[in-house]
Amino acid sequence: MNLQIIEECVSTNAAIPREAPHGFALMALKQNAGRGQRGNSWESESGKNITLSLMLRPEGMEAARQFEISEAVALGVLDLLRSLGIEDVAVKWPNDVYVGDRKVCGILIENALAGPYVSRSIAGIGLNVNQRKFLSDAPNPVSLRQLTGREYPLAELAEEMVGNILRRLESGKNHVDFLANLYRRSGSHPWALPDGTRFLASIINVSPTGFLTLSEYPDRPFAFKEVSYLISN
Repeated sequence: MNLQIIEECVSTNAAIPREAPHGFALMALKQNAGRGQRGNSWESESGKNITLSLMLRPEGMEAARQFEISEAVALGVLDLLRSLGIEDVAVKWPNDVYVGDRKVCGILIENALAGPYVSRSIAGIGLNVNQRKFLSDAPNPVSLRQLTGREYPLAELAEEMVGNILRRLESGKNHVDFLANLYRRSGSHPWALPDGTRFLASIINVSPTGFLTLSEYPDRPFAFKEVSYLISN
């Protein structure tokens, strides 16, 4: 693992060298246009949080198995949080990390394919660490500083997190853990379809390929962006 820290860039996912080796991570103290899921921007106060991209080159991974990368990254972040004594952590499908009902980490995975295989994967990770206040209209952000009252060394946390992710990916056996740590795994919760339809449903399963099955539509597996969580009041 090799971690390079730079002062500033537009986006670490865009700035990381495409020829970088497996395990290389680029971390910026300031991102000018960090991206989250669904094309959203990612709020991060300069020098307060972990905003990095990690180059992964899983050998011989078929494209159909690429969700394993998402699982390994999310669980690697969970491993870090638990090592810090943070409780009530979970993975919000497909791969954001929550503490309770508040988002502490956003993850954006960009895969490149070569024929039937994943040639490289860039995992963009934004972990809220030392930020004390969030100013955007994001509904539920939280930082480690807000949760514990402590300040954390960013580089040390980033190195530990990357190490966790690489170990998770190498193990190749994360799906059971992913399901066990799934946000809203029990009970009925509000969801929405892209056409605005809202409904209550419980999670039946997430397949190894990343498709979500809900009780309201048991015969319709959902891909990412085909259904969304709603925040409970």
